[in-house]
Amino acid sequence: MTQDVLLTGANGFVGRAVSRALLARGDRVTGIVRQPGSAGEGVRTWLSTGKDFVDVEQEWPADLRCDAVIHLAARVHTLKETAADPMAAYRETNVAGTLRVARAARAAGSRRFVFVSSIKAIAERSDGQPLTEHTPAGPSDPYGISKLEAERELCAYGAASGMEIVIVRPPLVYGPGVRANFFSLMNAIARGVPLPLGAIEAQRSLVYVETLADALIHCATDLRAAGQTFHVTDGQDLSVSELARTLARHLHAPARLVRVPPAMLRLAGRLTGRSAQVERLVGELRVDSGRIRSVLGWSAPYTAEQGLRETASWFRATH
Repeated sequence: MTQDVLLTGANGFVGRAVSRALLARGDRVTGIVRQPGSAGEGVRTWLSTGKDFVDVEQEWPADLRCDAVIHLAARVHTLKETAADPMAAYRETNVAGTLRVARAARAAGSRRFVFVSSIKAIAERSDGQPLTEHTPAGPSDPYGISKLEAERELCAYGAASGMEIVIVRPPLVYGPGVRANFFSLMNAIARGVPLPLGAIEAQRSLVYVETLADALIHCATDLRAAGQTFHVTDGQDLSVSELARTLARHLHAPARLVRVPPAMLRLAGRLTGRSAQVERLVGELRVDSGRIRSVLGWSAPYTAEQGLRETASWFRATH
Protein backbone atom coordinates (compact mmCIF):
# COMPACT_ATOMS: atom_id res chain seq x y z
CA MET A 1 0.00 0.00 0.00
CA THR A 2 1.30 3.45 -0.94
CA GLN A 3 2.49 5.53 1.99
CA ASP A 4 3.09 9.23 2.54
CA VAL A 5 6.42 9.53 4.34
CA LEU A 6 8.10 12.59 5.81
CA LEU A 7 11.88 12.32 5.85
CA THR A 8 14.15 14.63 7.83
CA GLY A 9 17.76 14.76 6.71
CA ALA A 10 16.55 13.81 3.23
CA ASN A 11 19.61 15.31 1.55
CA GLY A 12 22.11 13.37 3.64
CA PHE A 13 24.05 10.19 2.94
CA VAL A 14 21.42 7.89 4.44
CA GLY A 15 18.50 10.15 3.54
CA ARG A 16 19.13 9.91 -0.17
CA ALA A 17 19.22 6.12 -0.01
CA VAL A 18 15.95 6.04 1.94
CA SER A 19 14.31 8.45 -0.53
CA ARG A 20 15.33 6.30 -3.50
CA ALA A 21 13.99 3.15 -1.86
CA LEU A 22 10.68 4.78 -0.90
CA LEU A 23 10.15 6.20 -4.38
CA ALA A 24 10.97 2.82 -5.94
CA ARG A 25 8.11 1.36 -3.87
CA GLY A 26 5.75 4.01 -5.20
CA ASP A 27 5.53 5.94 -1.93
CA ARG A 28 5.20 9.72 -1.79
CA VAL A 29 8.14 11.38 -0.02
CA THR A 30 8.45 14.83 1.50
CA GLY A 31 11.94 15.79 2.63
CA ILE A 32 12.72 18.50 5.17
CA VAL A 33 15.97 20.17 4.14
CA ARG A 34 17.76 23.45 4.79
CA GLN A 35 19.26 23.84 1.30
CA PRO A 36 16.98 24.19 -1.76
CA GLY A 37 17.23 21.57 -4.49
CA SER A 38 19.15 19.10 -2.34
CA ALA A 39 16.62 16.36 -1.61
CA GLY A 40 16.84 14.44 -4.87
CA GLU A 41 14.58 13.93 -7.87
CA GLY A 42 11.01 12.92 -7.08
CA VAL A 43 11.08 14.17 -3.49
CA ARG A 44 8.78 16.99 -2.49
CA THR A 45 11.04 19.49 -0.75
CA TRP A 46 10.08 21.34 2.39
CA LEU A 47 12.66 24.06 2.95
CA SER A 48 12.88 24.58 6.71
CA THR A 49 14.39 27.83 7.95
CA GLY A 50 14.40 27.16 11.68
CA LYS A 51 17.51 25.69 13.28
CA ASP A 52 16.81 22.52 15.27
CA PHE A 53 13.22 22.53 13.96
CA VAL A 54 12.20 25.37 16.29
CA ASP A 55 9.47 26.52 13.86
CA VAL A 56 8.46 23.16 12.44
CA GLU A 57 4.87 23.28 13.70
CA GLN A 58 4.29 26.80 12.39
CA GLU A 59 5.95 25.98 9.05
CA TRP A 60 4.04 22.72 8.52
CA PRO A 61 2.44 22.90 5.03
CA ALA A 62 -1.34 22.97 5.21
CA ASP A 63 -1.66 20.23 2.59
CA LEU A 64 0.95 17.89 4.10
CA ARG A 65 -0.32 14.66 5.59
CA CYS A 66 2.03 11.80 6.33
CA ASP A 67 1.52 8.26 7.53
CA ALA A 68 4.99 8.05 9.01
CA VAL A 69 8.10 10.07 9.75
CA ILE A 70 11.64 8.75 9.37
CA HIS A 71 13.83 11.08 11.42
CA LEU A 72 17.46 11.09 10.28
CA ALA A 73 18.46 14.68 10.99
CA ALA A 74 20.93 14.90 13.86
CA ARG A 75 23.97 16.63 15.24
CA VAL A 76 26.79 14.16 14.63
CA HIS A 77 30.44 13.91 15.64
CA THR A 78 32.65 16.74 14.45
CA LEU A 79 36.44 16.64 14.25
CA LYS A 80 36.74 20.20 15.51
CA GLU A 81 34.10 21.03 18.13
CA THR A 82 33.10 24.70 18.02
CA ALA A 83 30.22 24.77 20.53
CA ALA A 84 31.01 26.37 23.89
CA ASP A 85 28.80 23.73 25.53
CA PRO A 86 28.82 20.60 23.32
CA MET A 87 26.40 18.65 25.52
CA ALA A 88 23.82 21.43 25.32
CA ALA A 89 24.27 21.66 21.55
CA TYR A 90 23.75 17.91 21.10
CA ARG A 91 20.67 17.99 23.32
CA GLU A 92 19.13 20.93 21.48
CA THR A 93 19.34 19.17 18.12
CA ASN A 94 19.08 15.49 18.97
CA VAL A 95 16.60 15.65 21.84
CA ALA A 96 14.60 18.89 21.68
CA GLY A 97 14.65 19.04 17.86
CA THR A 98 13.51 15.43 17.58
CA LEU A 99 10.60 16.01 19.97
CA ARG A 100 9.54 19.11 18.03
CA VAL A 101 9.25 17.09 14.83
CA ALA A 102 7.36 14.28 16.58
CA ARG A 103 4.84 16.65 18.14
CA ALA A 104 4.27 18.55 14.90
CA ALA A 105 3.83 15.32 12.95
CA ARG A 106 1.38 13.93 15.49
CA ALA A 107 -0.64 17.16 15.40
CA ALA A 108 -0.83 16.76 11.61
CA GLY A 109 -2.11 13.19 11.89
CA SER A 110 1.03 11.06 11.60
CA ARG A 111 0.67 7.69 13.32
CA ARG A 112 4.31 6.50 13.37
CA PHE A 113 7.71 8.01 14.08
CA VAL A 114 10.87 6.07 13.18
CA PHE A 115 13.82 7.49 15.07
CA VAL A 116 17.25 6.68 13.69
CA SER A 117 19.35 6.56 16.83
CA SER A 118 22.82 4.99 17.06
CA ILE A 119 24.47 2.00 18.65
CA LYS A 120 26.50 4.63 20.52
CA ALA A 121 23.39 5.22 22.63
CA ILE A 122 24.28 1.87 24.21
CA ALA A 123 28.07 1.62 24.14
CA GLU A 124 31.28 2.26 22.23
CA ARG A 125 32.39 -1.38 22.46
CA SER A 126 30.97 -4.82 23.13
CA ASP A 127 33.62 -6.47 25.35
CA GLY A 128 33.09 -10.10 24.34
CA GLN A 129 29.29 -10.22 23.92
CA PRO A 130 27.34 -8.65 21.04
CA LEU A 131 25.21 -5.67 22.03
CA THR A 132 21.49 -6.49 22.04
CA GLU A 133 18.43 -4.30 22.47
CA HIS A 134 18.43 -5.37 26.15
CA THR A 135 22.07 -4.47 26.88
CA PRO A 136 22.16 -1.86 29.68
CA ALA A 137 22.88 1.54 28.17
CA GLY A 138 26.17 3.24 28.97
CA PRO A 139 26.88 5.94 26.37
CA SER A 140 30.22 7.65 26.81
CA ASP A 141 30.10 10.88 24.81
CA PRO A 142 27.64 13.74 24.23
CA TYR A 143 26.43 12.28 20.94
CA GLY A 144 25.56 8.88 22.43
CA ILE A 145 24.07 10.44 25.56
CA SER A 146 21.84 12.74 23.51
CA LYS A 147 20.65 9.86 21.33
CA LEU A 148 19.71 7.78 24.39
CA GLU A 149 17.90 10.74 25.95
CA ALA A 150 15.98 11.27 22.70
CA GLU A 151 14.95 7.60 22.67
CA ARG A 152 13.58 7.87 26.18
CA GLU A 153 11.80 11.17 25.58
CA LEU A 154 10.20 9.80 22.41
CA CYS A 155 8.99 6.64 24.15
CA ALA A 156 7.40 8.75 26.89
CA TYR A 157 5.78 10.98 24.29
CA GLY A 158 4.50 7.98 22.36
CA ALA A 159 2.95 6.49 25.50
CA ALA A 160 1.20 9.79 26.27
CA SER A 161 0.06 10.66 22.74
CA GLY A 162 -0.59 7.29 21.14
CA MET A 163 2.04 7.88 18.47
CA GLU A 164 3.82 4.67 17.43
CA ILE A 165 7.53 5.07 18.13
CA VAL A 166 10.13 2.81 16.48
CA ILE A 167 13.80 3.14 17.41
CA VAL A 168 16.56 1.91 15.11
CA ARG A 169 20.19 1.73 16.25
CA PRO A 170 22.68 1.23 13.41
CA PRO A 171 26.44 0.89 13.86
CA LEU A 172 28.80 2.53 11.34
CA VAL A 173 27.01 3.04 7.99
CA TYR A 174 28.95 2.76 4.73
CA GLY A 175 28.17 2.83 1.02
CA PRO A 176 28.60 5.01 -2.07
CA GLY A 177 28.96 8.61 -0.91
CA VAL A 178 30.37 7.70 2.50
CA ARG A 179 32.69 10.24 4.12
CA ALA A 180 34.72 10.61 7.32
CA ASN A 181 36.86 7.71 8.57
CA PHE A 182 35.57 5.09 6.13
CA PHE A 183 36.39 7.32 3.18
CA SER A 184 39.83 8.04 4.63
CA LEU A 185 40.50 4.31 4.95
CA MET A 186 39.59 3.69 1.30
CA ASN A 187 41.66 6.66 0.20
CA ALA A 188 44.74 5.41 2.07
CA ILE A 189 44.36 1.88 0.69
CA ALA A 190 43.86 3.15 -2.86
CA ARG A 191 47.06 5.22 -2.59
CA GLY A 192 49.04 2.24 -1.30
CA VAL A 193 49.76 3.76 2.11
CA PRO A 194 51.10 1.19 4.61
CA LEU A 195 48.59 0.90 7.47
CA PRO A 196 49.25 -0.54 10.97
CA LEU A 197 46.12 -2.70 10.84
CA GLY A 198 47.44 -6.18 10.11
CA ALA A 199 47.20 -7.47 13.69
CA ILE A 200 43.75 -6.09 14.56
CA GLU A 201 41.45 -9.10 14.92
CA ALA A 202 38.67 -7.58 17.04
CA GLN A 203 35.44 -7.64 15.03
CA ARG A 204 33.16 -4.70 14.37
CA SER A 205 29.62 -4.63 12.99
CA LEU A 206 28.76 -2.41 10.02
CA VAL A 207 25.67 -1.77 7.91
CA TYR A 208 25.47 -1.01 4.19
CA VAL A 209 23.43 2.13 3.53
CA GLU A 210 20.96 0.38 1.20
CA THR A 211 20.42 -2.35 3.80
CA LEU A 212 19.71 0.28 6.45
CA ALA A 213 17.29 2.05 4.11
CA ASP A 214 15.39 -1.18 3.53
CA ALA A 215 15.14 -1.82 7.28
CA LEU A 216 13.91 1.72 7.96
CA ILE A 217 11.13 1.33 5.41
CA HIS A 218 10.04 -1.91 7.06
CA CYS A 219 10.01 -0.08 10.40
CA ALA A 220 7.85 2.68 8.90
CA THR A 221 5.32 0.37 7.27
CA ASP A 222 5.11 -2.93 9.17
CA LEU A 223 2.39 -2.99 11.83
CA ARG A 224 4.53 -5.29 13.99
CA ALA A 225 7.25 -2.65 14.36
CA ALA A 226 5.14 -0.32 16.52
CA GLY A 227 6.77 0.37 19.87
CA GLN A 228 9.88 -1.68 19.07
CA THR A 229 13.62 -1.05 19.23
CA PHE A 230 15.84 -2.72 16.64
CA HIS A 231 19.54 -3.04 15.89
CA VAL A 232 20.34 -3.23 12.17
CA THR A 233 23.59 -4.62 10.72
CA ASP A 234 24.86 -6.48 7.67
CA GLY A 235 24.71 -9.66 9.73
CA GLN A 236 28.41 -10.36 9.20
CA ASP A 237 31.11 -8.91 11.44
CA LEU A 238 34.60 -8.20 10.09
CA SER A 239 37.80 -7.31 11.83
CA VAL A 240 39.45 -4.08 10.73
CA SER A 241 42.19 -6.10 9.02
CA GLU A 242 39.57 -8.19 7.15
CA LEU A 243 37.72 -5.02 6.18
CA ALA A 244 40.90 -3.42 4.85
CA ARG A 245 41.82 -6.52 2.83
CA THR A 246 38.32 -6.76 1.34
CA LEU A 247 38.34 -3.10 0.37
CA ALA A 248 41.82 -3.45 -1.15
CA ARG A 249 40.61 -6.34 -3.30
CA HIS A 250 37.64 -4.35 -4.60
CA LEU A 251 39.73 -1.20 -5.02
CA HIS A 252 42.23 -3.21 -7.10
CA ALA A 253 44.95 -2.02 -4.75
CA PRO A 254 47.57 -3.81 -2.65
CA ALA A 255 46.72 -4.37 1.02
CA ARG A 256 49.82 -2.98 2.71
CA LEU A 257 48.93 -3.91 6.29
CA VAL A 258 51.69 -3.81 8.90
CA ARG A 259 51.25 -6.08 11.91
CA VAL A 260 51.46 -3.68 14.84
CA PRO A 261 50.21 -5.16 18.17
CA PRO A 262 47.03 -3.45 19.42
CA ALA A 263 48.77 -2.69 22.74
CA MET A 264 51.33 -0.59 20.89
CA LEU A 265 48.60 1.24 19.00
CA ARG A 266 46.82 2.00 22.28
CA LEU A 267 50.05 3.33 23.76
CA ALA A 268 50.58 5.54 20.72
CA GLY A 269 47.01 6.78 21.12
CA ARG A 270 47.59 7.77 24.74
CA LEU A 271 50.85 9.54 23.90
CA THR A 272 49.25 11.53 21.07
CA GLY A 273 45.91 12.23 22.72
CA ARG A 274 44.07 10.09 20.17
CA SER A 275 42.96 7.22 22.39
CA ALA A 276 39.32 7.44 21.30
CA GLN A 277 40.25 7.20 17.62
CA VAL A 278 42.60 4.28 18.23
CA GLU A 279 40.00 2.42 20.29
CA ARG A 280 37.53 2.68 17.42
CA LEU A 281 40.08 0.76 15.36
CA VAL A 282 41.26 -1.88 17.82
CA GLY A 283 38.23 -2.38 20.09
CA GLU A 284 35.45 -4.88 19.52
CA LEU A 285 31.99 -3.57 18.64
CA ARG A 286 29.72 -6.47 17.71
CA VAL A 287 26.01 -5.81 17.42
CA ASP A 288 23.27 -8.45 17.46
CA SER A 289 20.58 -7.67 14.87
CA GLY A 290 18.59 -10.87 15.31
CA ARG A 291 15.57 -9.16 16.83
CA ILE A 292 14.43 -7.32 13.69
CA ARG A 293 14.69 -10.59 11.81
CA SER A 294 12.60 -12.48 14.34
CA VAL A 295 9.95 -9.78 14.94
CA LEU A 296 9.49 -8.49 11.38
CA GLY A 297 10.80 -11.43 9.37
CA TRP A 298 13.26 -8.96 7.81
CA SER A 299 16.52 -10.02 6.24
CA ALA A 300 19.37 -7.92 4.88
CA PRO A 301 18.88 -7.50 1.10
CA TYR A 302 22.65 -7.22 0.54
CA THR A 303 25.63 -9.09 1.93
CA ALA A 304 28.63 -7.27 3.38
CA GLU A 305 30.63 -8.41 0.36
CA GLN A 306 28.13 -6.81 -2.01
CA GLY A 307 28.01 -3.60 0.00
CA LEU A 308 31.78 -3.25 0.15
CA ARG A 309 32.10 -4.02 -3.56
CA GLU A 310 29.58 -1.30 -4.45
CA THR A 311 31.28 1.18 -2.14
CA ALA A 312 34.71 0.49 -3.63
CA SER A 313 33.30 0.70 -7.17
CA TRP A 314 31.87 4.14 -6.38
CA PHE A 315 35.23 5.26 -4.98
CA ARG A 316 37.13 4.05 -8.05
CA ALA A 317 34.64 5.75 -10.38
CA THR A 318 34.63 9.09 -8.59
CA HIS A 319 38.11 9.46 -7.09
